[in-house]
Amino acid sequence: ELIAHLEKIDAENDYVVFLRGSNFDEYVPKNPRFTKVLAEFPWYTWREQVLYPLWLRKFNVDLMHFPHFNVPFFYRRRFAVTVHDLILLSHPTTRATTLGPLLFWIKFRLYLLVIRRAIAGAGAIITVSHYTKKEIIERFPFAKQKDIVVTYEACASSLRERTGENDLRSDIAKPFALYVGNAYPHKNLERLLAAFAKFRNEGRDGWKLVLVGAEDYFYGRLKREARKKGLDTNVTFFGHATDRELSALYGAASFYAFPSLCEGFGLPPLEAMCHGLPVVSSKSCCLPEILGDAARYFDPEDVSAMANAFAAVADDAALRTELASKGRLHAATFDWTACARA
Repeated sequence: ELIAHLEKIDAENDYVVFLRGSNFDEYVPKNPRFTKVLAEFPWYTWREQVLYPLWLRKFNVDLMHFPHFNVPFFYRRRFAVTVHDLILLSHPTTRATTLGPLLFWIKFRLYLLVIRRAIAGAGAIITVSHYTKKEIIERFPFAKQKDIVVTYEACASSLRERTGENDLRSDIAKPFALYVGNAYPHKNLERLLAAFAKFRNEGRDGWKLVLVGAEDYFYGRLKREARKKGLDTNVTFFGHATDRELSALYGAASFYAFPSLCEGFGLPPLEAMCHGLPVVSSKSCCLPEILGDAARYFDPEDVSAMANAFAAVADDAALRTELASKGRLHAATFDWTACARA
């Protein structure tokens, strides 16, 4: 989205866009000032840290934008970095990795080293919420001297186009609550399962929960938890969804559930609002900043409070209508062109 909107507004600067092979063909430049280059340096590896900065020298760019914290430690030219969140610092846990405790500790220390260097060396720091800006300054006080710019994200253009319920899979039955995202520990999905079980047990037997996210170790662990709670037939693990399938799910669900303990921005609930889907969200971290008064909030560490919030929205059609209306208006205030200009 950032590149697509820069292409529309910038007729002055030349851009080189470095891409991995996995998505190289997906991007086709529409502005002659934009060129794409294959850069097959796997993320979070020694090749990215050591070989990538040496390889970049031949392009002699005036300014490099690294859109994530993993700036090569030895990159010495001018750069800006986007820091989306500091979740690895605020929620360090061995449950967030498949590594053993010793390797996890080593990787965590390397992460600290890389992100500290990225923040210290950047000519400017871009972040996606005032909450994350404040957290960067609190954890790295020297960053106060830096130019830290907050650029809100927005709904993807492809997700603003609503699709029909014909695009829903046959195993998705109404009414259902929806969650979209990964299953890392900070997403708090084990409590979501517990809250959904409580919500169903209070006279809402027909309700389902649909979880959308690519199959991995963490979703496998969550599936085992769902079986343990006897929710096998009531929770659908959808797996990866295309934009078309995602639009259909947003359009057909009764409400969107977002139980995160921590986020840097929280894009999926904003996407839900674009589709007029009522949002029931955690009140942690940046979420009240991003979602404003267009969501129903709960304490993410209180399973009963979460279940009660689900019940309040599920049982009250007028409240759902109100949240849907507020959500559409609120989501429309976020704009990728404004982000690109910033």
